[in-house]
Amino acid sequence: MQRVDCRFRINPKVYSFVSDLSLKKGDEVVVQTSMGEGFAVVERVAPLATDEGKFKRVLRLATEQDKRQNEKMVERERDAVKTTQSMADKLKLEMNVVNAEFSLDGSKVIIDFIAEDRVDFRGLVKDLATALRSRIELRQIGTRDQARMVGGIGICGRVCCCASHLKDFEKVSIKMAKVQGLSLNPTKISGACGRLMCCLEYENPYYEEMSKVMPRLNSKVNTPEGQGVVIYENLLKKMVSVRIETSDGSTIFRDYTLEDINKFNKTKEK
Repeated sequence: MQRVDCRFRINPKVYSFVSDLSLKKGDEVVVQTSMGEGFAVVERVAPLATDEGKFKRVLRLATEQDKRQNEKMVERERDAVKTTQSMADKLKLEMNVVNAEFSLDGSKVIIDFIAEDRVDFRGLVKDLATALRSRIELRQIGTRDQARMVGGIGICGRVCCCASHLKDFEKVSIKMAKVQGLSLNPTKISGACGRLMCCLEYENPYYEEMSKVMPRLNSKVNTPEGQGVVIYENLLKKMVSVRIETSDGSTIFRDYTLEDINKFNKTKEK
C-alpha cells in the first residue's frame, strides 16, 4: 500500500489517496471523492507512513472510457457556468460565476461564485437542478480562491504561488510588510487577486527573529567613531548604517555589521 498525491483539473491543491496499484507521476486515475468518482492526475507516489490518517482510495487507472467521460464533463462544466450566470442575471442576483465541477458520472456539480455580500440562491438552485439534471451545490468563494483556479503571472514573473505549489492559504498581514521594510503601497505588495501577496509569509519568520536582535531605527549605539544614531538597517545582511556627530562638529556615516555593533557595545558596558 502506498500514498498517492493527486491534482484535479480545477483545483491545483494536492490531495492524498492510498493505492496498491503500480502508479507513477503523470498517470491519469479515477479516485474516490466526497462527490463520487473523480478524475485526477498523479503528482507523486510515496510510501504510506503508519502514523498517517485515513485516505480515500485510488479506484483504478483511468481507462479510455474514463478519459472520454472526463472530456464530456469538461464540456458540461463550460455550459453550466454560462447557464448559471445567465439564470443569476435574470434573477438579479449580484454574483459572478467562476467555474463548475462535475463528478465523473455527472450526478453532482459544484458551482463556485464570488459575491460582495451573502446571496439567497435558493430559487437559483431549483432552476439549475431542472436545467442541469444534477444535484447542485453552490459555493461562495473568495478572490484568493478565484486566483488559484484561474491562475496568472505574479509581479515576480512566475506563475502565482496559489496556482502552482501552495497547498493552503496562510494568513498574511500588513505587519509582515512593515517588518520586512517593504513599501506599503498596495499596488506593490498585492497579488493578482488584489489581496496581500502570499510570498510575504515565506521569509517573515526570519525577519521577525532578526528584528528582535537588530538595533532599532533612530536608536543610539556605540561605535569605534563614537556614539551614533541608526538611520538604516539591512536585516538580510545583518548590517546597520549609523550617523555619527564627531567632536569637531562634522557628521559621518558608517556601515557596521551586527556582530561589530554588539562587540563594541558590550565592551563599552564593561
